Amino acid sequence: MVVRKGGKLNRREFAKSAAMMVGAAGLRGAGKPVRAYVGTYSSPQGAEGSKGRGSGIYLFEMDPMSGYLTQRNVFKDDTNPSWLAINRTKTHLYAANETEAGGVSAYSIDGGSGELDLLNRASSGGAGPAHLSIHPNGKHLLVANYAGGTVAVLPILEDGKVGEPIDVHKHTGTLGGANAASGPKGSFAISGHDKPHAHMIESDPMGHFVLAADLGLDEIFIYKFDVSTGKMTPNSPPSFKLPSGDGPRHFVFHANRHWFYTLEEESSTLVACDYDSARGTLKAKQTISTLPKDFAGTDFTSEIVMSPDGRFLYVGNRLHDTIAWFSIESDGKLTWAGEEWTRGDYPRSFTIDPSGHFLYSCNQRADAIACFKRDLKTGILGFTGQYTPVGTPAILRFL
Repeated sequence: MVVRKGGKLNRREFAKSAAMMVGAAGLRGAGKPVRAYVGTYSSPQGAEGSKGRGSGIYLFEMDPMSGYLTQRNVFKDDTNPSWLAINRTKTHLYAANETEAGGVSAYSIDGGSGELDLLNRASSGGAGPAHLSIHPNGKHLLVANYAGGTVAVLPILEDGKVGEPIDVHKHTGTLGGANAASGPKGSFAISGHDKPHAHMIESDPMGHFVLAADLGLDEIFIYKFDVSTGKMTPNSPPSFKLPSGDGPRHFVFHANRHWFYTLEEESSTLVACDYDSARGTLKAKQTISTLPKDFAGTDFTSEIVMSPDGRFLYVGNRLHDTIAWFSIESDGKLTWAGEEWTRGDYPRSFTIDPSGHFLYSCNQRADAIACFKRDLKTGILGFTGQYTPVGTPAILRFL
């Protein structure tokens, strides 16, 4: 672990804190368990260089004292349910089926047991959906189709099922360069600049605009959203451009609704922006690396997660296999604060539990989820020693 100078915990203090965590593990079972679902790559072909070794969607219970995960069931699905979203009332779960055909699955959630019941499947509006989210109105599902280069809106019906796409947009524009303009020295991080690749889609917190990151075009497309029809129309300007080859992957809004952070996969950078919620526009104010100062070589970033209190931002580095964290300053800019080894290969995504005390890294190529204790004051991560075996885990979502 590396911690920035001036941090509140030195190595000796952190070691003492880690020992206390181990002691807390003995309290396993205290408190009410929290349910969690893990989506996996489950088809023989898998994705991103990994053969699918998962069995579908797994149901776990997390002990809130120790962070320990106990598997309760697995819902068989060989269509790569690699991204999951749960509605606000916790009654339904939606999965992106990352296959060549493309699809979305809708499940009902049993309130007592957490068991899933498949309701239906619908087209995702393109090939290889890599991300989906639920619009704040709860009536529309937004899907980003990576292989197809499209984004789509699907209606969520009254019974929780999904309908066929009511709006589909094909991304077009100038492809980015083969090499990231902002990448580290010696990097060969080349993945998706052969054609458009929609990698994420999500509404702004108010539900007025929908933003979609396209890795191949190095742009974040911005759409006005009509809540009555579910239709998207290009904003003015229609997109936010990033440096050629950097490859925007995922993004996150700050709770204050005015700050926005985008993570670039091939350059391993974060760009901090100011967001105008009235106009739906972005203005960059800082670019910062997700890697140590003297790093050289190839790295692919993966996930970006904000702490529940909005004070820290965490990002995943693949190949370097770390989770780095940043302090969010009073002006919304970022300060690199530390990093922790993920204890496994290729962290595709990671999740902070609702209390903010634990972070779980889905180490895709290591076939396990690693659990870390999180210090609420400093943001520091410490490995708990807990590995949860899951074949090619892609995402964990808490109920």
